[in-house]
Parts: sequence; structure tokens; C-alpha cells
Amino acid sequence: MAFMFKRASLSFFFYALILLFNQSIISQTNSKYGIVIHGGAGTILRTSMTPEKEAEYTAKLNEALQTGYNILETGGTSLDAINAAIIILEDSPLFNAGKGAVLTEKGAAELDVSIMDGKTLMAGAAAGIKHVKNPINLARLVMEKSPHVMMIGAGAEEFAKENNLEMVDNSYFITKERWESYKKMRQREEERKKVEKQGTVGAVALDKNGNLAAGTSTGGMMMKKFGRVGDTPVIGAGTYANNNTCAVSATGHGEYFIRLSVARDISALMEYKNFSLSDAANEVIMKKLTALGGTGGIIAIDKNGSVAMPFNTEGMYRGYYLSGEKPNVKIYKD
Repeated sequence: MAFMFKRASLSFFFYALILLFNQSIISQTNSKYGIVIHGGAGTILRTSMTPEKEAEYTAKLNEALQTGYNILETGGTSLDAINAAIIILEDSPLFNAGKGAVLTEKGAAELDVSIMDGKTLMAGAAAGIKHVKNPINLARLVMEKSPHVMMIGAGAEEFAKENNLEMVDNSYFITKERWESYKKMRQREEERKKVEKQGTVGAVALDKNGNLAAGTSTGGMMMKKFGRVGDTPVIGAGTYANNNTCAVSATGHGEYFIRLSVARDISALMEYKNFSLSDAANEVIMKKLTALGGTGGIIAIDKNGSVAMPFNTEGMYRGYYLSGEKPNVKIYKD
């Protein structure tokens, strides 16, 4: 009799464990998830934007958001979601990334990119890319298929070819608008500092399993020279993700973001000082970056699905799409 009672008790115990385990899976799967994107920060004024151009930007940002969100909604990873969203933005001539990238002093496109997995802290980056159609795919390859974090120039492109990424002539990236801007800059060298640094693209996401990821892609600074590399491919400056805190993608004057390790600093304030995402992001962008004289902004999402998008410029192309909510796209400061 006692033996049968013990067996029944054990059976009930294991049944309860299984029930609790299944409930935890259900709870985890139903947790909040979402994606945030940006298309660059700068002097983006309503008065200088035509209704047609504004509609173009809004439509493309919504397309990228929807593409990434669909992946999350069907159980896909945050890495896959940001990868897909950034490809949409890289393929659009509206932004300074991929097709539509700004040009170097010699009239060529040189692309920088990075990606990071918040679950493992694995990261991949590439700089000085001239022929890879979608640089974000190369960054992911560096992360997943190599022992390195960053590759540059010809070596990075050789690695891309070995892994069958689509390659294009450098002219593919150069749009008529960017070429006209380049010619004007060549003719009016003294106004170089007035050129907008907007157009870098990025995405951060939180998936149903609680994993964070971040990615950033850019053509860099108009008229850059001497092998200049900005913050985008520098892990901790332009891109950072950690499941314990948040995922961050930055856009702006890269030299300042590198000096302040902007993306990592936001995560560190959350980790070491228990700041909220909003407080950490505002501390770094609105106080530290601004005090140093830097311009730009970030997008971020934390492990709980909270979003922050601070910037100290007149505008930033940005948007978010969270579970249980509608997609939200914004351009101007207001």
C-alpha cells in the first residue's frame, strides 16, 4: 500500500514538473517582442521635405519594419529579423547605406557594417567594402563563419566571394542624387563640414525567446578620405547587443560615437548602475554626446521590450513595431 502511494506521489510530482515546464515555455513564447529601425539622423526638417519624398521615406521604413516583424511574429530570431530589415534599407536609394551610399573624396562608395547577437555576444563587422551588394550579410558571415570580429577591404571581399555573396560593380551603389552632391562638394570644398551625415541605417530586435540583436550599415561620411572608418563597424560604438540589458544601433558623427563608446555605454549604465533604457540612452546621447559636440542618435530595445530613440539633431528617420501594437514611423523631432 505504501509502495503504491509512493509511486502515485512520484507520478504526481513529475506531472507537476512537466506542467510547470510547459507553462514556462508558453510564458516565454508569449513574451513581448518587437523591432526598431532607423535610417539616419541629421537636419531633417518638415519645411524642406516634399509630401512625395516624405511618403517615400515613410513607406520604405514601414516596409522594413513589417519585414522584420513578420519574422519575429512567426517565431524567427532577432538576428534574422534585423538582417532582413536592414537589407530592405540597404537596397533603397533613400539612405546612406548600400545603394545610395555617399561617396569618398575619390568618388567611390565605401561601405561599413556590423551585427551583434545579444545571446552569445558574438559579433561581426566589415569596413571599406566596395563590391558586396548587401554588406549586412557579410557582417553576419564574419560573425558566424570566421574566428574574427572585423574584416576590412579586399580581404573582407575575398571572404564574401568564398561564401557566395552577391557582388556588384561599385557603380551600383552610386545614385544620380549622390553623384550630383559629390560634384558640388568637389567644387565647393570649403562647405564640406555642412554636408549632412544622415542616412546610416540600423535595426534592433527582441524575439519571442528573449534574445536581442543589433545591426548597423552605412556608406560613411561624404568626401571621406585616407581610409576613414566611422563608428558603424566598431562594436560598442555604433552597434551593441546583450541579452542582459539592451540592443543598440547608432547614427551620426562617428568620430564622437567612437570616442564615447556610445552603444556599449548605454548597456553599461543599465548593467552597472541599474538605469532604465530611457534614462541610459538620454544620459549618453542628450548629455555626454551633446556636451562633447557630437551629433546623432540611437535606437534601442531592452530585454523587456521597452524602446528608446533619442537624438540631438533636427530629425531622425525611425520606427518601431512591437507585439500588441501598430507600427509607428517618425521622421521629425516633433
